[in-house]
Amino acid sequence: MKTITADKSLIAACGLYCGACKRYLNEKCPGCKKNEKATWCKTKSCCSENNYSSCADCKTVSEAKDCKKVNNLISKFFSLIFRSNRLECINIIKKNGYDKFAREMAEKKTMTIKK
Repeated sequence: MKTITADKSLIAACGLYCGACKRYLNEKCPGCKKNEKATWCKTKSCCSENNYSSCADCKTVSEAKDCKKVNNLISKFFSLIFRSNRLECINIIKKNGYDKFAREMAEKKTMTIKK
């Protein structure tokens, strides 16, 4: 089992911190950015096409809540079930940067800001 470390390369396109995800830590997932099977993820595809590390880098939509790729029905359902606030994760990345966000998530040992 891997240990939780601060690594900005483990921040997913949607703002989740894969470095604290149980599947990543148990080596059952390479993390969202390296997961080639995640072709279904519109957020990852959009960030990849536009050469963004995450939605925090988006120049098209000023607020993530207005983007239908990251704030859609599936993400709202995910948010409700897991009490995950990915939109707030994106806002924190915009405000504090990737390094600080990764450090904070690693210290808190969590993959998302909770609602």
